[in-house]
Order: sequence, then C-alpha cells, then structure tokens
Amino acid sequence: MARQAREGSKRLAVRLVALQLVEQLAQRDWLAEIRELHEFVRDRIRYVKDIRGVETLQEPERTLQIKQGDCDDKATLLAALLTSIGHPTRLHAVGFGPRGAFSHVYAETRTWVTDRLNGERRQKWIALETTEPWAMGRAPNAVSHLIIHVTR
Repeated sequence: MARQAREGSKRLAVRLVALQLVEQLAQRDWLAEIRELHEFVRDRIRYVKDIRGVETLQEPERTLQIKQGDCDDKATLLAALLTSIGHPTRLHAVGFGPRGAFSHVYAETRTWVTDRLNGERRQKWIALETTEPWAMGRAPNAVSHLIIHVTR
C-alpha cells in the first residue's frame, strides 16, 4: 500500500485532482489542504467492500476513475493525493480483535499545529479516517494491534 501511494502520488491525474481541490484555498494553509483532500475521499469516493473472500488493492488512479473502493483503496488514494502536494503521510493497518487479523486501514499526515493553550507550534500526526463520517483527527477506537507503513 505504501508503495502504491508513493507511486500514485507521481501520476499526473492524481496530482491534478489534488491541485484542483486546493486551488481556491489560501496559500500555505496546510490544515485546510488536508481537510479538503480528506473530505473529498471520505465523501466523494464511495466505500464498497472487496470481492467476497478476496483481498484486492487498487492503484490510486483507478480509485479516482471508478470513484469507489474499500478502506485500503481510499486510504491509499488519500495518501497519494496528500503526498502529491508535499504532505508526509503514513498508513495504519489495524485490527480490532485478539486473533491478530488486520481488518482496516486509514491514513495519517503530519503538519504544524498551534497549541490553543500556550500558542506553541509543533508537528503532529493527524488521523484521516475515510470510511466513517468523522472529521480529521479522529482515529478508530478499540484497536488491538497496528502496523504503520510510511509512504513519504
């Protein structure tokens, strides 16, 4: 998945979509860029399960073409879009039960944020769940195990 996100970020079709989505935003408003790309994948790419009993993984460009995919397809597309305009990303493969099976994937990106209490700026990884109607920053609960794939 990390390789697909990296390679996908180099595809002109992927970069053009990212550029079109952020073109009306203020320059250097990194959080707004992240929010715009997250909401696009979350809301405009339909979640659909894989073929029963078969794990499939689409290239980000294909997910853009058909506007559908499962969690790994959506997360890989989001990572490719973000990476194509310079945002570092990583993918989380997570499981929710004790058996060790990974059953979900979501993306994260790192950016500068300002602490509301003391005004201090620091870098922070932000969860980007695309299969639930959640705002950026919310990650799945009750995760029992995790693998991180860095795509940057």
